[in-house]
Formats: sequence, C-alpha cells, structure tokens
Amino acid sequence: MLELKEVSFTIRKDGEEIPLVDRVSIRVPKGHFMAIVGPSGCGKTTLLKTIAGLNPESAGALFWDSRDLSKDGDFSPSEIGYVPQFSIAYDPLTVDESVEAATRLRVRCRNTEDLDHRIDRVLEETGLSPISDRQVKVLSGGQKRRLGLAMELVSDPKLLLCDEVTSGLDPRSEREIVRLLHDLSRKDGRIVLSVTHSLAHLELYDSILVLHEGRVAFHGPPEQLTHYFSVSDTEEVYPRLATQPSERWHASWQKHRESYQKMMEKSRALLISSGDLQLPPASTTVTGGDPDQATIPAPDTLRLPGFFSQFATLISRRWRIFFRDRGQVFLQLAIIICFPILVTIFSDKASGNIRRYSDTHQSNIAAEIQEQQSVRADQAKVGSAISGIIMFQVVLLSLMGSNNSAREIAGERPIYEKEKFGGLRPTAYLASKVAFLACLVIVQSLWMAFFVNLLGTFRGDFIQHAGFLLLINASMTAICLAISSLMRTAEQASLLSIYLVGFQLPLSGAVLALPESVEAFTRPFISAYWAWSGSVGALEPQVHDAVKSVIDTSLSAQNACLYALGAHVVIALIAAWAGARRPQWD
Repeated sequence: MLELKEVSFTIRKDGEEIPLVDRVSIRVPKGHFMAIVGPSGCGKTTLLKTIAGLNPESAGALFWDSRDLSKDGDFSPSEIGYVPQFSIAYDPLTVDESVEAATRLRVRCRNTEDLDHRIDRVLEETGLSPISDRQVKVLSGGQKRRLGLAMELVSDPKLLLCDEVTSGLDPRSEREIVRLLHDLSRKDGRIVLSVTHSLAHLELYDSILVLHEGRVAFHGPPEQLTHYFSVSDTEEVYPRLATQPSERWHASWQKHRESYQKMMEKSRALLISSGDLQLPPASTTVTGGDPDQATIPAPDTLRLPGFFSQFATLISRRWRIFFRDRGQVFLQLAIIICFPILVTIFSDKASGNIRRYSDTHQSNIAAEIQEQQSVRADQAKVGSAISGIIMFQVVLLSLMGSNNSAREIAGERPIYEKEKFGGLRPTAYLASKVAFLACLVIVQSLWMAFFVNLLGTFRGDFIQHAGFLLLINASMTAICLAISSLMRTAEQASLLSIYLVGFQLPLSGAVLALPESVEAFTRPFISAYWAWSGSVGALEPQVHDAVKSVIDTSLSAQNACLYALGAHVVIALIAAWAGARRPQWD
C-alpha cells in the first residue's frame, strides 16, 4: 500500500514559501488504478515527482508497505517505474534494442534466455511485438507511449507512475493507453498512478484524485465525481473548481473523505470477489479477512547489473547510435579529412631553410650587416610560419574537441536522468562517454599529426609534437564534456564551448603577447598555450631559436606543459563527474 500523510512540497520565491503540494493525504491499496487530475498548474506532476522521490517532501510522510520512505530509505529502482512526458528512447534505435538496453541497465539477468524472455514478455504486454524491429523515430505518439511503459516494466515495478502519457494523442490512442494502464494495474497487485489533464475514460480508473492549487479537492470513485461537484458532466468539474478557493474545497473534502473511502473499499471488495482483481497471496491476514489489510510478502528485489555490465551496454549503444546517425558520421569524416588539408596548405612556408651565420668574420662591415639581416629575415619567415602552423593545428584540434563533447551529455540529459532514476550508475555512464570520446580523440589527433607530417616533415621531435596534439584534443574534449554535464540544455553547452575555443587563440599569446599582468592570470587556464608551447619546445634548436626570434610570449618547459594539460584533463573529468551525479530534472 502507498500512503501519504499530510505531504507538502514548497518552494521559496521572492522571500516567501509557496506550497505547490499542500497537505495531501491519500491511501492507495495494491492493484489500484488512480487518475490524478486538475487544472493546469494545480500540482499534479509535482505530486507525482514527490511520490517518486524526485522532489523531497517539505512536510508530512510517505509510506510504502508500512515503510516510512523519509526514514527507511527511498524506493529501490526495481520497486518503482516512472514514465515522464518526454520520450525516453533514442530515435536511431529499434523498439527491441531500446527495451533490451533498458533491461540490461536495470536487471541482472541470469543468462541470455532469461533476458530474451523478459524482453519478449514486456513487448507482448504492451502490444509492441509486431513493431519490435521499427526505429523509434518512425513510431506514432501512442506507440512511443507504449515503448516508454515497456522500458519501465522490464523491472516489474510494483508502483508505476505515469506523467501525462496520454497528452497529445487522438481519442482512440488515448483510450488504448488508459486501457493498457488499467490492465497493468490488475497484475501482481501493481499500483498505477496516472497524471492526466483529460477527463475522458474516467470509468476505467478505480479512483480519481482531484487537485486544486496543490490541495486535495476530491478522492473517490469516478462515478461519484459529478455528484460530489454538483455538475452534470465531467467537463464542468474544472470550471466548478474555479468558483471557490482551494482552501474551501479542501475543508469540504475533509468532512466527506471517510464516506468516499468506504465506497472505494466496497468497490474493491467486489472486484476481488468477482475475480477481476487478483492480488498476490498474503502471508498473514488480520481478523475479518480484509484484503486491504493483508500483509503481502515483498517480492525478491531484483539486483542491479554491475558497473562493467552497465558500461558495456552503454558503450555498445553509443557506437550503434553514432553509426546510424549519418549526419554525425559525415561530419566527423569531413572534419578528419578537411582540417589536416587546411594545415598542409600553409606547410610550404615552414619548410624553408634558415641561413646560418658564417664561421669567418666578415672584413666588410656592410657585408656583415647584410648577412645578419638575411639570417634574421630567414628566421622571421620560417619561425613565424612554424609557430602559426603549430597554433593552427592546436586551434583546429580544440575545435574538434568542442564538437566531440559539447552536446554529449546535455543533448540526452532527460534520458540520462530517467535511466539514473532507474538505477544507472553515474560512474558507468561517464566512463562510457570517456571511452567513446577517447576513440575520437585518438583518431583525430594522430591523423592530424601524421597527415601534416607526411606532406611536410615536422622539424623536431615528431612523437612529442603528436603527443601534445593528442593532449590538447583530450583537454578540450574533457573540458567541453564537463560543460555539457553542468549545463541544462545542449544549446547552452554548445554556445559556451564555442566561446571557449574562440578565446583560445587570442589568450594563448602565440599571435600577440599579452601584458604580463594579464598573462600570469590567464595562462594556467589556456590549454592552447600549453600545447603550442610544448610543441615549440620539441623543435630542433635552430628552428626553436627562429620561433623565439619572432614571438614575445615566453615559453614554458615541456614537463610543465605536460603537467598543465594533464591537470586540465583530470580537473575537467572531475567536474564532468560532479555534473553527471547532480540531478537536473526539469
């Protein structure tokens, strides 16, 4: 049984406490199908999230099978299912693949046969078996709602919460979904709570909970709804609610709640006696044999898959989504091919010889001055070209890093939050992202280094240069991944990541030296500087001197550059982990 005792949820706005859910008290027995209705903004979704534990109650208590959830711990992931308004599946995947991934992330199956049986059963229950091979992106609204239910049913939850799962559907699809929820509530004593704005098909529910401004205005059998509000049609209930303040409706309900509670108990007893409602066998029963008071043994709690199992499922799914997104594949190929070509266009300017000073002293002062000018001209020409090409590579790889991860978490945040609610470990999720992005970073960076070196040899230690190119890509990818995990929307994450890359070039000091007071403050945070400085340090002595002759920015030791870029990667991953752990439900 689910019981709420004087549950409230308040928010603070403009210095005062505003109750979104105010002193809600209800009892919902096993095998019950309840609708939560009310005008827009009355607190329906807020109440559902409070029951789920997404909103911590400000007052009151919630009990599940006589367990105080605020003291004895929240629902286990296998006990509860939550179907939000938005789609919780990836468009490129098929129905079968979506349900399989949900099962692998939420249930530790004994073997492949157990996994297949669970998937087939859920698809059959929700009527999705005939379309199991269709991609999510081609499903209708009603089919997507069924898929959302299927992905929750894989763990056999005893409490199923549905938030506006019928919104936007045609009347036929709406009735089919309500009928499906009704049938689901009749199996194994499952409680189904459905938030809906619609007042159609109320006869399929066991009870109706009407909220008005966060307070209970009615909770009783659907056939008593019009009688209680003294209206002739259910569509008149909302206008009727607006005629009185919520406090008066709540006070009126407090006087009549016991009589309506008895009506629901009688209806429930009739359902049980007729066989329309079948509950799991009770272990003990109180005197009188009231089935509502029977102590039903809790089913064995399903075990969550381990870290490596969830990681393997996530990384496999991520690669499948990547290769099915042709636009993303073509973009990556275009970047990998075109960016190195852009660099090689300027490589000829960096291949010129640098004239050395002659070993013999010139007797003619004019000839000596001319020789010095010629050497300096060679140094300036080659040094500036090499410095510019290195920075060009660094900036392009920074742009690749931003493109890799700016939307990686923020773009799928609603789905991730839903899967985390179902038992997904944030560490497994972040590890799968790091593994996927690491593959992109390695391919992009090494191809950039080898392609440019193939058409114009790097004039120094190529391995060190390639290492710094790898580190700048890894650093910017990790930083943008952290941004993606901390931002609420993909658009915010993308915009901030683009600005970050845009500031890399001017703040690095590779083109124009910054004032020392500014440089000392900005340098530790500019990944491009450390990659550029480290690559310059890997040049041959003569070429290195040529670069130093045309820049005013001081260079750092290579070890310092390695440590700085490594620190950027580590700190960014810690920030990404913190962002991934933090709940960000809308």
